[in-house]
Amino acid sequence: MSRAAPTAVIFSGFFLLGNLIILWGILLPDMAKDLQMSTSISGLFFSLLSMGAIFGAVMGGKYAQRFHFLRLFASLALVETLLLLLFSFITRWQLLLPLIVLVGMTYAVMFTVGHTLIARLFANKRAAMMGLMDFMFSLGTLAAPLWVVVLFWVLDDWRWPLRFIALGLLLLGFYSLYVAKAQPHMASKAEHKGSSLSYAKVLRQPLFFLMFLVMIGYGAAEWGQGNWFVSYAADGIGIETEQARLLLAWFTGGMVLSRLGFALLLRWCSPAQLMLLLASLALSGALLLKLSVGLPQLTAGNVLLGLGIGGLFPLMLATAMDIDSENGPVLSGIASIGTSVGFQFAGLATGVWAQQAGILQAYWLVPLACAWLLLMILLFCRRLTPLTASA
Repeated sequence: MSRAAPTAVIFSGFFLLGNLIILWGILLPDMAKDLQMSTSISGLFFSLLSMGAIFGAVMGGKYAQRFHFLRLFASLALVETLLLLLFSFITRWQLLLPLIVLVGMTYAVMFTVGHTLIARLFANKRAAMMGLMDFMFSLGTLAAPLWVVVLFWVLDDWRWPLRFIALGLLLLGFYSLYVAKAQPHMASKAEHKGSSLSYAKVLRQPLFFLMFLVMIGYGAAEWGQGNWFVSYAADGIGIETEQARLLLAWFTGGMVLSRLGFALLLRWCSPAQLMLLLASLALSGALLLKLSVGLPQLTAGNVLLGLGIGGLFPLMLATAMDIDSENGPVLSGIASIGTSVGFQFAGLATGVWAQQAGILQAYWLVPLACAWLLLMILLFCRRLTPLTASA
């Protein structure tokens, strides 16, 4: 079976998903101003996005293996295209809320399908390939602030970036259908008709439950930063919005470098040691961002936080799949659900906190999330070490 075309589909899809997921934080100041959204409504918006992602991750983990992965991926890309086009014509914030749930659901199933397919195609080098896949995702998050700034020079309207992403997803959907038609034999690898995997059985294992807790901290840290940093820098510190968007690109750039290079460090570090190192970098960067206001310090804090956060998701998930590859879709679903729970908490808690005390105080959630992340990784690694030693 040729792996090049399916890999191109998933990698391209993850690049577009990376653009899409970071856009909401980038566009929030303009969206909130245009649609008269308060900070608490903005928090609810992100909370509903993550709630939809939780539903999507549950469905993806349990049922995605029943379908041909590439046809499912294509169908979801076309559905997301339609949702984004509808989104770009909304004129009242109340209409955003049900649509963003569906956007989150579709995104999460695509995310789970992508991780599961790449893990199966490259079982012999799972960590490296999943790292490259998430590198493409981070490359999308890095590209988005840059091309949005350029686009706003010509079309200063928050709706146009969503239309551009919709066009990309439309092309991706048709290409994925073409690849699926050219390789129908992939269906036998992707389908397990008449059965679904069990989350309860997997979560009863302490190691995988700890992975879930790690991912909650990961999601709160990554998306607390991605969704709220521009607002924090612009409304809290007083930096110009365009400058704040460019500062956020240093965070996504750090994530790109981390996901591209973390697999190389596995030559000298064990997965447990590398996870602890990355979590420590993330906490250091988050504290630097909160305790400083100068542009050099904010840039360094964004880079450190990105370097620490970036490689954790693929490294954690690949480590778990190496232990129990048969439950790969469920493990991917658990990782996505944990991330989405953290995403939801960061979105809602920061919005409510900002409504009461201002975004300058509410941004403390990012360093607190990084502290939780480091603590949970310590517990995860203590339980992981005996398993890897016995193997």
